[in-house]
Amino acid sequence: MSEPHHAISDTDLDTLFRSARTQNKWQDKPVSNAMLMAIYDLMRWGPTAANSTPARLYFVTTPEAKARLKPHLSPGNVDKVAAAPATAIIGYDLDFPETLPRLFPHQPKLKDGLTGKTELLNTMGLRNSSLQGAYFIIAARALGLDCGPMSGFDNAGVDQEFFAGTAIKSNFLCSIGYGDPAGVFPRNPRLSFDEACKIL
Repeated sequence: MSEPHHAISDTDLDTLFRSARTQNKWQDKPVSNAMLMAIYDLMRWGPTAANSTPARLYFVTTPEAKARLKPHLSPGNVDKVAAAPATAIIGYDLDFPETLPRLFPHQPKLKDGLTGKTELLNTMGLRNSSLQGAYFIIAARALGLDCGPMSGFDNAGVDQEFFAGTAIKSNFLCSIGYGDPAGVFPRNPRLSFDEACKIL
């Protein structure tokens, strides 16, 4: 479709999707706490089931926090996290029903209906925090940052190190900052519409 039919420009679409790349190296430029807050302020408006918003983000920014995360990273991700200005641990809180009376007030009994349903809570938490993690990436790109999402880490180790004593479980990591183009790999192909989709 031509640009007049778009809600945003083709340049903006390139920034969010077509030209955006997973980053492996980072420029030595900081990301402020205000920017981290701005990312969250955008991503929080994305839809989740019953407005459950189970994602919880811990931003690893200091040398001390990076040292705590390092032992739980796959070897290929150690240098990426060390060089990134910030790495978000994107997790999900299995106690998310506690906030439903405030976030989804027109169904006041929903919290009680979820209580004790461990499998459903895990499914909802993982699914919706994954959605929120995607919103996080789009929000960061929209604000001019680059992203390096990754799943190469020990979830159990990260949970013990950062979330002990809580009901939060880790989902994935995403480094953010200003990418160094020298670290970008050649663009891999994507499936075509006909390969991935059916119109029924």
